[in-house]
Amino acid sequence: MTGDEIGETEITRSLLLVDDDDVWLQRLATAMGRRGFTVITARSVKDGVGKAREFAPAYAVIDLRLEDGNGLDVVSALREVRPDGRIIMLTGYGNIATAVAAVKMGAVDYLSKPADADAIEAALLAGDTETPPLPERPMSADRVRWEHIQRVYELCNRNVSETARRLSMHRRTLQRILAKHSPRE
Repeated sequence: MTGDEIGETEITRSLLLVDDDDVWLQRLATAMGRRGFTVITARSVKDGVGKAREFAPAYAVIDLRLEDGNGLDVVSALREVRPDGRIIMLTGYGNIATAVAAVKMGAVDYLSKPADADAIEAALLAGDTETPPLPERPMSADRVRWEHIQRVYELCNRNVSETARRLSMHRRTLQRILAKHSPRE
């Protein structure tokens, strides 16, 4: 999409989607287009930063982990050109530490994949004073443990040996835990 293709009235519903999963990106772009958004897509941090600066979209949905880096770099670039933009971080590797980092950098919400278009639209259009509904079930003990391990891993700059030492855990055990997805809630 070029600058000429976005008219003045469409700027208020402009949406930047940044994800390196082409199939998911196209499905979400189609779904959000049907909901009245003018969609701009990017498949990398570099492309996302460029399109954020070029179009300054009102909304953005950005994947945390991209092939060429961290989606938080796109959040930072978008905040420079559009401080009032509503940014949603989306990831399949969700944990509390990255959610806090995303919110501190300017994201208004943080959703785990797979998130459907309805949930994404609701998060994008939610008012600043609206609070999310309480979860029906609290986190399981396995999930709390996994979140703690992820937090320590991030604090150790993703160094497996240092994380294992701090958690008093064998390095191979930690590697097996880190290779798995998060436990179900």
